[in-house]
Amino acid sequence: MDRWQAMKVFVKVGEAESFAGAARQLHMSPPAVTRVVSALEEVIGARLLTRTTRSVKLTEAGERYLADCQRLLAELAEAEASAAGSYGRPTGTLTVTAPAMFGSLFILPLMTEFLDLYPEVVGRSHFVDRIVNLVDEGIDIAIRIGHLPDSGFAATRVGAVRRVVCGSPAYFEKHGIPITPADLASHRIIAATSAWASLEWHFGTRQKTTARINPRLSCSTNEAAILAAVQSWGLTRVLSYQVAAQLEAGALQTVLTDHEEEPLPVHIVHPDGRYASAKVRSFVDFAVTRLRANRHIN
Repeated sequence: MDRWQAMKVFVKVGEAESFAGAARQLHMSPPAVTRVVSALEEVIGARLLTRTTRSVKLTEAGERYLADCQRLLAELAEAEASAAGSYGRPTGTLTVTAPAMFGSLFILPLMTEFLDLYPEVVGRSHFVDRIVNLVDEGIDIAIRIGHLPDSGFAATRVGAVRRVVCGSPAYFEKHGIPITPADLASHRIIAATSAWASLEWHFGTRQKTTARINPRLSCSTNEAAILAAVQSWGLTRVLSYQVAAQLEAGALQTVLTDHEEEPLPVHIVHPDGRYASAKVRSFVDFAVTRLRANRHIN
């Protein structure tokens, strides 16, 4: 049996959920396609498809094997392209994850520009405020804010951001400006619980200080907390890039800057290292240049 050809046939059947549909795409007869898949199941020792008179469905083993076959065939296609001299041409689906606001503000514009440059690439964004498992969730590239654990993934630093306490000029005119972290106890605090669930805000570099906060208002998103601060209701603590526009416009101003912690590094991370596909390498190079030039994270 030609194992590669058998995998290609199985992938077509699994994607189409039809022997006849796969046969049309492969220019084969349906009985020939059926024989190839049956032989593959016999070699593997597992049933990959459940067949009825009306449908073809993947089994649990078939779903796993389909994903593995798709990955292996994509790697084979890229190896063949490399040998043919077209290694640098990005193709396929590119999935990028980033924190929600960072993704919307900075990564989405990069992705749309990248897709315009490379029409054979399909983009998929996954912007969420949690650490995504790149391998388990099929992510090609991640933007990580904070110090990285030793994962073995390739990582390129593109900048840094700060945790800042901010409020509106009108709020400070009415309630005064906190001079030390301890002064926060007498101020209205707006907590952005999606990012800072802790009731303790840490300050300082060499000499650490902790302020236990008692929020008057808790918001499930950073955007809501920032809006409440712009409306002069209280103080909030977010990452510097999240309020860069409001700071530049004068709608917010930072306080306790002498007490800030060390900046948090921003990295582009991907799990494939030097074996990364053309789409991953191209996007990383593309994004690194632009993010390093972004004044809001440098």
